Amino acid sequence: MEEEIKGRVVVLGGDSSSAPELEAFHLPSADQPAHLLHHTHSVPQSPEPAAATESKSPPPPQSQPPPAGGGSDGGEAAKKALPPVALRQLFRFADGVDCVLMGVGTVGALVHGCSLPVFLRFFADMVDSFGSHATSSDTDTMLRLVVKYALYFLVVGAAIWGSSWAEISCWMWTGERQSTRMRIRYLHAALRQDVSFFDTSDVRTSDVIHAINADAVLVQDAISEKLGNLIHYLATFVSGFVVGFTAAWQLALVTLAVVPLIAVIGGLSAAALAKLSSRSQDALSSASGIAEQAVAQIRIVQSFVGEERAMRAYSAALAVAQRIGYRTGFAKGIGLGGTYFTVFCCYALLLWYGGHLVRRAHTNGGLAIATMFSVMIGGLALGQSAPSMAAFAKARVAAAKIFWMIDHKPSIDRDGEGGVELDAVTGRLELRDVDFSYPSRPDVPILRGLTLSVPAGKTIALVGSSGSGKSTVVSLIERFYDPTGGSITLDGHQLKDLNLRWLRRQMGLVSQEPALFATTIRENLLLGRDGATQEEIEEAARVANAHSFIVKLPDAYHTQVGERGLQLSGGQKQRIAIARAMLRNPGILLLDEATSALDSESEKLVQEALDRFMMGRTTLVIAHRLSTIRKADLVAVLQWGGVSEVGTHDELMARGEDGTYARLIRMQEQAHEAALVAARRSSARPSSARNSVSSPIITRNSSYGRSPFSRRLSDADFTSLGEGLGAPLQPPLAFRSFWRLAKMNSPEWGYALVASLGSMVCGSFSAIFAYVLSAVLSVYYSPDGAFMDRQIAKYCYLLIGMSSAALLFNTVQHLFWDTVGENLTKRVRERMFSAVLRNEMAWFDMEENGSARIAARLSMDAQNVRSAIGDRISIIVQNSALMLVACTAGFVLQWRLALVLLAVFPLVVGATVLQKMFLKGFSGDLERAHARATQIAGEAVANVRTVAAFGSEEKMARLFEANLAGPLRRCFWKGQIAGSGYGVAQFLLYASYALGLWYAAWLVKHGVSDFSRTIRVFMVLMVSANGAAETLTLAPDFVKGGRAMHAVFEAMDRRTEIEPDDVDAAPVPERPRGEVELKHVDFAYPSRPDVQVFRDLSLRARAGRTLALVGPSGCGKSSVLALLQRFYDPSSGRVLLDGRDIRKFNLRALRRAMALVPQEPILFAASIHDNIAYGREGGATEAEVVEAATAANAHKFISALPEGYATFVGERGVQLSGGQRQRIAIARALVKQAPILLLDEATSALDAESERTVQEALHRSGGRTTILVAHRLATVRNAHTIAVIDDGKVAEQGSHSHLLNHHPDGCYARLLHLQRLTPAAHALAPSSSSSSTTAAS
Repeated sequence: MEEEIKGRVVVLGGDSSSAPELEAFHLPSADQPAHLLHHTHSVPQSPEPAAATESKSPPPPQSQPPPAGGGSDGGEAAKKALPPVALRQLFRFADGVDCVLMGVGTVGALVHGCSLPVFLRFFADMVDSFGSHATSSDTDTMLRLVVKYALYFLVVGAAIWGSSWAEISCWMWTGERQSTRMRIRYLHAALRQDVSFFDTSDVRTSDVIHAINADAVLVQDAISEKLGNLIHYLATFVSGFVVGFTAAWQLALVTLAVVPLIAVIGGLSAAALAKLSSRSQDALSSASGIAEQAVAQIRIVQSFVGEERAMRAYSAALAVAQRIGYRTGFAKGIGLGGTYFTVFCCYALLLWYGGHLVRRAHTNGGLAIATMFSVMIGGLALGQSAPSMAAFAKARVAAAKIFWMIDHKPSIDRDGEGGVELDAVTGRLELRDVDFSYPSRPDVPILRGLTLSVPAGKTIALVGSSGSGKSTVVSLIERFYDPTGGSITLDGHQLKDLNLRWLRRQMGLVSQEPALFATTIRENLLLGRDGATQEEIEEAARVANAHSFIVKLPDAYHTQVGERGLQLSGGQKQRIAIARAMLRNPGILLLDEATSALDSESEKLVQEALDRFMMGRTTLVIAHRLSTIRKADLVAVLQWGGVSEVGTHDELMARGEDGTYARLIRMQEQAHEAALVAARRSSARPSSARNSVSSPIITRNSSYGRSPFSRRLSDADFTSLGEGLGAPLQPPLAFRSFWRLAKMNSPEWGYALVASLGSMVCGSFSAIFAYVLSAVLSVYYSPDGAFMDRQIAKYCYLLIGMSSAALLFNTVQHLFWDTVGENLTKRVRERMFSAVLRNEMAWFDMEENGSARIAARLSMDAQNVRSAIGDRISIIVQNSALMLVACTAGFVLQWRLALVLLAVFPLVVGATVLQKMFLKGFSGDLERAHARATQIAGEAVANVRTVAAFGSEEKMARLFEANLAGPLRRCFWKGQIAGSGYGVAQFLLYASYALGLWYAAWLVKHGVSDFSRTIRVFMVLMVSANGAAETLTLAPDFVKGGRAMHAVFEAMDRRTEIEPDDVDAAPVPERPRGEVELKHVDFAYPSRPDVQVFRDLSLRARAGRTLALVGPSGCGKSSVLALLQRFYDPSSGRVLLDGRDIRKFNLRALRRAMALVPQEPILFAASIHDNIAYGREGGATEAEVVEAATAANAHKFISALPEGYATFVGERGVQLSGGQRQRIAIARALVKQAPILLLDEATSALDAESERTVQEALHRSGGRTTILVAHRLATVRNAHTIAVIDDGKVAEQGSHSHLLNHHPDGCYARLLHLQRLTPAAHALAPSSSSSSTTAAS
């Protein structure tokens, strides 16, 4: 590799605004209304003056990354209500195979749909033969004809068997195939967009997850089973009218006159449902974003006891969707009730007119009943198609969002084939008169006339204060953006003229906040160069000083790093990011604060490797290390959007106080000298080392033993509902779960009772209607015309009354069932979310409990429960009422025939239950596979800059596609089984009709019954058999709902290992003294139990004093803070507060006594005021917020912003620079006024002036115990006690002077020596540590 390395180009970079990862979370504060979630914000950032600049010139602009939800036209276009797509557009991803499948499925649906009207025509001919021969006493002929038609029924049943298999299996498979292709294209399109797209549109990670998960499911549902159903019902509708015209065209014409009215009612209903569906989806997307943000930032939420605030925000967002759901139920009821009203009135007219035709001998009773039956089935089929039409309305809205992304053309197209590809790169970079403003803030100039030349083979360092535009230069070189004015050239060629893919292949980026994906270390490294060998991977890791810690992990290079790399410390993540860039062996290397998260020893080794790597290359350095800057051939000082000074280090220093660079260096040296003086003074105090070290005489307290972190079955997987495919939910368990769910719905039992009454009435209509028709049929064969007229008039009035009742009771049942369902869904989601927030940190560290997966489960499980248990219960109640009425009528009229018909019911039931059992094995596994793919897509979009910089779009898409292959394969077999099972069930149903008709004829022949009674029994029970079959074909929904119900209760019932609300726990005193001690602590992270972090660690922080923790990266400094806050419990040993084990205190009360400033300054997507006030649980006053901001040296820059404290910070605070985010995080901790302050690299991103101000404020506040973690030893010199942690123990402990005097060759002295080589150890430009607080720091 060394031969290839020489003569290449390197760019090092590092301003706090570089490459912010677009983590899309949008959680309002407790007092911020949920409707603000979709407001677009365009918050131009006002300048923050350079730290040591006293110039009276206008302040410089902020060089900051734009917001994730910028307020430009692009954002409005993305977020405004998009018009639903055309119906044919839903099939835009169908290929040849899909066309064949859809063709076969359509034929199957048509045959299946036509089979019932054809059966009815056979039935009508049979009735005419039956009735005429029964009255003429020619029973032998009658029996022969009945047998003939019974065989016809078997033929129809066989046709239904084959056609239903084709319909179900083909539509299911093609739906999965097309939706898979659509998901892949969507992710391709999202990753193809230029970075400015995510700045200026309101596209967030949660939106991508929602589109790939929920929206894609809506589209898939519509173009698979729902479309098959629609064709089926429309075929039934059309064939019904065809049979009607051929049987009695006069009756058919009369019916045709009312069809437009039915169509109008259906159209109005569908339009209303589509509008409500769109609004409901938006509200649920907001709630999903809130949940995802809270889970992704769970450490901040739990540390600041913000669980209740997160719950309130989530509940408020769900309440919006709940209210829309109420209106949806009313609209659905009115629409379906209006359809039935029209259909029944139509049949009243038909019955009267049919009798008129029979009396005048225009037709006979059999043909008249054929028309009536056909029109009845056709009309009901039209009503039954309403859910399918509603599904299409939802799918068109959902597809509009997906297709908008797919069709959006990026302004900077990485896939363009055009553009120049240079044969060789010498590395001469030139920026001439460059002007630039971020697209989200076009009115705020970032760079103004910047001119900079980087000669080939030279090293140039960029320095400047926070927000001066250093990282913006890196973004422009990567062509994340194009300048608004001026030009950028590489070897004399405009960057715009170069092929973008080729250009980025010449570059390797290490962001200030390293982005790792939730896969193995090896896969993360391969993003640098796909196809690299293991030897090359290990060599790059060795050069980056990462190989040594990787091989110590249990799975070495195959270790899972967790969501966003949470399983690794910040330094470990940074080294992997550096190795990834080195593996790429790029022409241009961009290192944006690449060593900011490393301890001195690791940094020294990595820096040496980088120095070797940069030899003979053109190098652009953005750094705050004086040692790095001194090595540069040129130093360029950025100020106010331009280059104010250029020269060597010595030349710029020679300018004295007249030079900006010299003033910056002088300020750092003064800060360093002040720290030394303070350290010397502290050496006069008696060392507290002896008092600080725990006495070895104290024996270990083993009463608590080992923390019960062994993973129970319930802990193992939140996203799956049972590992085995063939692990069905046991009936007793299913019943208990259902009963528990019903009790959860107890406040709505009154609504459910009224809804059930409506469902029972609506269900009984079918049986009554069949009875009326069969009664009229017997009347048609009456020779008495006057009697016929009276009877027909009576039944017509009955039908008109039924139509009015249908309108009323359909509205009642849908309105009240939807009210029950919406309330249940909201309650389930709230309780699940509450249960999730209660879990201990180890649970969140598991890969299967990533934020994207939890958000998806909250959305889908509750919806599946509601769909199966809530929505489908109305159908069960309807069909139960139907069975009750039908069986009663059947036994009263002719009990023998009723018994025979009921005897064959188990055949139908058994066949359908068989289908249900097969379906149960696949549902959960399919959902689990989709959840994994969804997480991959969410991470790829969240880290879109890293993906773009490494050209890894195709790799991420391939990984996504691979995770969709499993569901596609399983769907094929699921379709085969479901189609065959349903077909068998239908065949057995028609066989039972054939048997029933034969037995009815046998009864008439032997004089046991007459034609009138037997035909009534048969028709009424035939309708009830259809109802029973319909109920059992809901098995897939009940399987899905049962599994979801199991998952819901599993999540709710999981007992957290660290109980936050233990009522028996002791309260923490209102103002504890703050003495903290760790005694003989052993600890390993539950996710990596084989890697011991602490071994017999003993440590004490005295009340009101400052304890500083130092040591190499990964030694466990941040783990101490995690144990203090009880994010984890030690494996053995104790953690004490004021002499009492912290496990005896109430957990929330314990956390209220501590204020945390994490390594990574995470902010919520709210205003600056809300973010600071978040620190005070009950809310902070305006004065308290300002006071805290002033103490954190943030008030000055906040006041300079156009909207001041009301400025929206963007998702994860990306509107602000790293230093600004860190100061707000410090202010958030200060406003809490906790007696114990935990600072985890809290000032690593601050320049010297800000750090000095913050340190003074902390010193003035006094009286609190402070435990700080720092790599920069200048930060810890003034600490009362310094503890050096190494190899899981306290290697050295004491004050600064004590350690130097008593351990001159110890760890601390060695670390200090390393940093003395770089005396200006503080930031010329801020660094931002993005280490996770989960892993050993």
